[in-house]
Amino acid sequence: MRRFLAFLLLLCLPLLAGAQTLHSPDGRLALRVVVPSPDYLPSYELRRDGKLVTNGLLGLSLETNGQHIAYRSIRALDSARIDTTWTPVWGETRAIRCQYHELALTLGESAGPPPVGLIAGTVVVRFRLFNDGLGFRYEVPAQPGIGAVRVRSENTSFRFPDTATAWWLPGDYDTNEYPYTRSPLAEAGYRSAVRAPEIGLQTPTAPDDRTLQTPLLLKVPLAGKRNLYVSLHEAAQVDFPAMQLAFEPTTDGKVLRAHLTNGPIWPQVFAYLQTPAVTPWRTIVVSDKATDLLASKLILNLNEPSKITGDVSWIKPQKFVGVWWEMHVNRSKWSYSDSSNLKLANTDFSKLKPHNRHGATTANVKKYIDFAAKHGFPSVLVEGWNVGWEDWYGNWKEEVFDFVTPYPDFDVKELQQYAASKKVSLIMHHETSGSVTNYERRLPAALDFMQAHGYPAVKTGYVGRIIPRGEHHDGQWMSNHFVRVAEEMAKRKLLIDMHESVRPTGLHRTWPNWLASEAARGNEFNAWSQGNTPAHETILPFTRLMGGPMDYTPGIFQIKLDHWNKDANQGRAVHTTLAKQLALYLTMYSPLQMAADLPEAYEARPDAFQFIKDVPVDWADTRYLTAEPGEYITVARQDKNSPDWYIGAITNEQPREQTVRLDFLPKGQQFEATIYADAPDAHWDTNPMAYRITRQKVTSKSVLKLKLAPGGGAAVRLAARR
Repeated sequence: MRRFLAFLLLLCLPLLAGAQTLHSPDGRLALRVVVPSPDYLPSYELRRDGKLVTNGLLGLSLETNGQHIAYRSIRALDSARIDTTWTPVWGETRAIRCQYHELALTLGESAGPPPVGLIAGTVVVRFRLFNDGLGFRYEVPAQPGIGAVRVRSENTSFRFPDTATAWWLPGDYDTNEYPYTRSPLAEAGYRSAVRAPEIGLQTPTAPDDRTLQTPLLLKVPLAGKRNLYVSLHEAAQVDFPAMQLAFEPTTDGKVLRAHLTNGPIWPQVFAYLQTPAVTPWRTIVVSDKATDLLASKLILNLNEPSKITGDVSWIKPQKFVGVWWEMHVNRSKWSYSDSSNLKLANTDFSKLKPHNRHGATTANVKKYIDFAAKHGFPSVLVEGWNVGWEDWYGNWKEEVFDFVTPYPDFDVKELQQYAASKKVSLIMHHETSGSVTNYERRLPAALDFMQAHGYPAVKTGYVGRIIPRGEHHDGQWMSNHFVRVAEEMAKRKLLIDMHESVRPTGLHRTWPNWLASEAARGNEFNAWSQGNTPAHETILPFTRLMGGPMDYTPGIFQIKLDHWNKDANQGRAVHTTLAKQLALYLTMYSPLQMAADLPEAYEARPDAFQFIKDVPVDWADTRYLTAEPGEYITVARQDKNSPDWYIGAITNEQPREQTVRLDFLPKGQQFEATIYADAPDAHWDTNPMAYRITRQKVTSKSVLKLKLAPGGGAAVRLAARR
């Protein structure tokens, strides 16, 4: 790493008091930080091209040994300029540039003893200003008399005009599986405006009626019909509760204040720290182009480099199929029997009467293994293989699963041998039912079991209220749990995909074996709820995916779900066209992508299935071509292992024509474009499975006209002519 103009100023307080200014490397962003006096909180102001983006207050309320820690004046400044490039293990691009200017303010007491009830301490506020936004965090150094620290509150706030448009989820400590609501910022946060999640918890656990989850997307109007796109989130969320955003009640929907997820003895304490300690970075990504927001690597750049050293060839981005969707569409079940009130320790599952609809049988899994081997998929996920699914949900039970005992009709050793003979791996599934103490207690044995039976990857789940009782999915204890699990998996050279986890904050840079998370309303909601609107997938990349990849489970071909079970699925459907399901492999970035439908659905449409077989999951380059949140996205990506490019385009309920210039292709080289598009009469509701495939020769001078049906999309493979 190259470090320029690094200097430390240790000056007397009068020279340091007042405002400090920092500019981004390109000069377009300006940060102004003010520490006015010991009686007022520090504040900041962020401008782009001279126009205000946001401003607000800074600070943490900390205590140690029953005394509040006082740090009210600037003691020192530290400044640096960084410009370096690093190579991710996998990602949207082969290399990532990290360029920022840094300012660190060391705050403390100026002179003399602090007031009664306070103890003098030192806190550092560190700012990193990139060309596309700002990250800042609080650091509590090791210092005499201050060891264990309690976080009482956070003062960080963000001010925006109340006319800004917000795409938001209501505050909730335990689920983010809500549909997004679009509204003026002043009207955001009202729980009455949203539908409750159809699964997760019996009751939402929200701080109040006017709290929003991050990542929060804002569109701020400027003069001349121009706009700024702003994303508020956090990076490197480790050993700290997740941040939500609460409206200050007296500001008419203009000021959002950091609200930390409650701990078990709230309202006294939100977090416990041991010095030296740092908070997550608070992030503000800003651009006047929606495409630049999608391309931002600011959150990744604020995370620590990979802690997995040496050989990383075992970390393999991949596509997979699985025994999963058939349970969602009521073709089979996770459970083995219809029994209930079972106790894990003293139930002989071999004596239970089966209902004969169990999905994870040896014979059925073999069919998926055969399908995967035939079509080049390296892995098969199997859910419902282990005992405990009869009454797993909603009972807040301590012990539901042991993660090592299969149902009687699932032969672990036979399937291990069969999969190996077909050169296919099985993906383990660990649903914890929210009983995290049980999972941590059993984790070593579960990982031994995985390695003994040839499972290189696991999908975890945390549906339900957390045990230990009083903790939340987004709290400090669970934040540490998710990192601990990723670290334990890394020690065993195992890959992980987490569902119902805290929303990602770029930690896949530090733990690249953590391939994906769910942490949002996925494709599965189309199977057993009111479903996702056609606009849903045009919002997620601007919100949830800002923090990291999502296991969205695309690739549904049988759009009308009553095909699988007429009685149970009456009226249910995936709210996209088939062509849009193909495009999601490009627009919903993840290094772990599922071909989520049943094998029969793909065998009925082998020409469209060819795109899923061809599309890569690891990329050398990515170009976001057109985008508008809630409206449309078009992206082009280059395969990391070939000269081929792929394009995905999606729209909301409105039909569109996207003009795609291919000037990103190398000049003088010819490509064959295979275009998977909506048929002229396609429609997400009335005719979703109508598509057509065309081919044409193209070069860097060519222009494609992609017609997208309502709720539709298009996927293109650009294969280099060899």
